[in-house]
Parts: sequence; structure tokens; C-alpha cells
Amino acid sequence: MRFLRRSLTGLFLLAVTLALGLWAVNTVRGAVVARMNEEPRSFPQRERVFAVNVTTVTLETIAPELLVFGEVRSSTTLDLRAPVGGTVLWTDPALIEGGTVSAGQPLLRLDTATAQAARDRIAADVQDAEGEVRDAERGVDLSADELAQAQSQVDLRQGALTRASDLASRGVGTQSVVEEAQLALSNAQSTVLTRRQDQAQAAARLDQARTALSRVQIDLAEADRTLTDTTVTAVFDGVLTNVLTAQGARVTANEAIATLIDPARLEVAFRISTAQYARLLQGAGAVTGLPVTVSIDVAGLDVTAQGRVTRVAGAVGEGQTGRQLFAALDDAPGLRPGDFVTVRVREASLDNVARLPATAVAADDTVLIVSAEDRLESRPVTVLRRQGDDVLIAADDLAGQSVVSARTPLLGEGIGVRPIGPAGAAQATEADTTENVALDDARRARLKAFVTDSGMPDDAKARILAQLDADQVPAATVARLESRMGG
Repeated sequence: MRFLRRSLTGLFLLAVTLALGLWAVNTVRGAVVARMNEEPRSFPQRERVFAVNVTTVTLETIAPELLVFGEVRSSTTLDLRAPVGGTVLWTDPALIEGGTVSAGQPLLRLDTATAQAARDRIAADVQDAEGEVRDAERGVDLSADELAQAQSQVDLRQGALTRASDLASRGVGTQSVVEEAQLALSNAQSTVLTRRQDQAQAAARLDQARTALSRVQIDLAEADRTLTDTTVTAVFDGVLTNVLTAQGARVTANEAIATLIDPARLEVAFRISTAQYARLLQGAGAVTGLPVTVSIDVAGLDVTAQGRVTRVAGAVGEGQTGRQLFAALDDAPGLRPGDFVTVRVREASLDNVARLPATAVAADDTVLIVSAEDRLESRPVTVLRRQGDDVLIAADDLAGQSVVSARTPLLGEGIGVRPIGPAGAAQATEADTTENVALDDARRARLKAFVTDSGMPDDAKARILAQLDADQVPAATVARLESRMGG
């Protein structure tokens, strides 16, 4: 009985389990069928609006600046060389690197013994030549006297012949006397010819003596010049560099001693591309005369100088491109030849142009403007110049429009945006630029010590120290100095 009861109980539980399983499967099946037969639900889509920074297009007249780099040079440079060789016996204390000299100042003297001896020998030759000229002149005078004497003999013989011929014609004299008188006249005439030859030879000797005197006088002048060349002098006021000799050194003829430069007459040489050169020609009509600004950053302070383009290199140069220009600087006390500087060339002014950030213009020269419905529209523009992080565009049809100042791949035509104007940023920038700060004593002393120990020019030091001594110091100056200090 127990076995039967347990068997029936097991069958009952198995049947209940199967029934529950079938019910669960039917329930799941019904739910799936109902889900598949339902209509798909639709959720309302909301347009995404992007916040963008915009800038207003303002038409103005702007003079573009061409930014290049160049090297400062001296327009007046002279290599000082020893015209003759010898041993350096004396040097001026100014004959050092950076020495300041004036025009006509002796800088170096060589041993003059050899040059003086050569000059004395030539002077003795001049005295010999002068004596030879005097002797030749006396010979000419004597030959003239001898010729006059011979001519008088001819006159006497001619008179004797005339008398003898007259006596013979009257029958008083003989023919032999006439012949003797004729022979004597012929001999006297031969003597005149001889004296004329002697006179010509004396004149030729005088010419030769004078020529020889001229030669030795030229040699004497050259010897005097060689003796003078043993002293090297400064040709103009300037500063010495590349000094290569000292007292006791042995120099050869034409050996370089130093280089003399005029620091007051500086120029900057810079190279621009052919396209930039053509643009300068098109805008100004002539490159020479364009104003330039030269600057160099010295320990946080910009040393600047003004100038004008004076000439263009005659040739491009082997392995070079573009055009090399030269600009004369008006006054540049803080610059020295060899400085690598930034050069800004001011071009001719452009009318009705707008300045925009470079990020506002796409690669296809288009900009995105914000329409009245706060949607983006693409407009083509003509890029005239690129000025650092900005561009200058011809924007007659965009005056007053709001342009997206920073484009991203998410922005495009027709997209809704929320424009953000640049007023707050501009006010902050202006405040930072014009702000003055008060310094405590420790901070002021630390800044003044840094400026005093720096390598900036004396005039720049004086200007910065004067600013630091004031009660209110420009914040930009303090920021530049502390950035150099690492503070």
C-alpha cells in the first residue's frame, strides 16, 4: 500500500509540473505574439542646437604687415689690413674686440727699419739722378757755346773766301788761294755739323737724366708710402671686431687685422617670397621706400627700430628663392650687426576689408554666418592677407553680419546655433592690457635685481627700472619679467 501511495503521489506531482510548464510556455508565447503585433511607438525628436562664438564683420581701412625674419648688418664695414709685412711694435689700447675708435686714430705700428733703409737708398739714388741732370744741363750749355763758336768760324771762312774770290777776279790773287779758302770754309761747315750732333747728344742725355730722375722720384714716393703704411689708422668712426693681431706678432702683407664697422649706420637684410614681392609691387607700385619695423626680444623687453626699404638685391642667388631686400634703420641703439630680428613691412592700405580669426575661414575660402533665424549659412569670401592668427578678407556684402569665429566639423550650413558674442572676452583682454599693479618691497627688489643682472641694453634697463620704481607698474611688464624669471 505504501508503494502504491508513493507512486500515485509521484505521478500527480509530475502531471502538475507538466501542466505548469505548458502554461508558462503558452503565456510567453502569447506575450511575444502580442509584442510583435503592437504598433511601434514614436518619440518626439528635438533639434540639437550648438553654441558658437561669433564675431561681427566690420569694414575698415587696414595697412597689412608682412612678417618676416632678417639679420642686422652694418652698411659701412671695412676690413683693416696691413699693407706691408713686418713685426708689430705697438698697438693702440682700443685695438680690442668692441673697441671704439675715431677717424685717423693710429691703431698699429710695424717695424720701420727695413722700410726706412729702402727709403734712404732711394733718396740717395734721387741725389745721384739730380746730379746727373745738372751735369747734362751743363753739357747742353757747353755744346751750344761750341756750336756758336763753330758758326762764327764759318762766317770768317766765308768772308775770307769772298775776299779771295774778289782778288782773283781782279787778277791780284791766285786761284790756289781761292781753293784754300773754299777748303777752309768746308772744314768750318763740317765742324758746325759735328757741334750740332754734340748738341743733340747733350740734349738726349739731359732727357735721359730727367727721365731717370722721375723714375727714382716715383720710387721715393712709393718708399714714403710704404713707410707710412707701417702705421694702420682708422678710416672712420666706428667699433672694431674680429681683432686678429697683438703686439709682437708677425703679420704679412694684406693680412687682415680687424674689421671696422659703423654701428650708427645699420641695415637689415631679409628675404621674402616671389609672391609676396609681387604683392608689394602691385600694392605700393615700388618696394623701395616702404616703412619697416624691426624688433628683437631682449629679456622680456622688445627693442624696436624704424626704417625704410632702400634697395633690392640684383640677383636671386644660387640655391635661393624669392627676393632679398635691404632696409636702412633710422636709430637703433639696442641693435648690433648679426642680430636675428623680426621685420614687419607695412604694405599699402586696403579699403573696405574686415579682420577675422583664421579659424573662421575654411580651406575652401568660405565662412559661416548666422542668419536671423539663428541658422548657419555658408558664404564665399576673398582672402586678401594672412596676418598671424588673423586674416583680412574683402567683405563688402558681409558688413554687419555675425560670422562663426571658430569652425568645427560639427558645424555646417542649415544647423541651428546659439551665438555667443566676443564682448566679454574683449573687455577682459583690454582690462588685462591696461591694468597696473602695486608691488610690495620684496617683489619689487627681486624684479629690479633680475633686470640689473640681465644682458639687456643699458637704455632698456633704465626704462624698465624707471617703471619698477613707480607706485603702479604695468601688469604686462611684471608678467613678462616674471615669466623670464620662472616665477
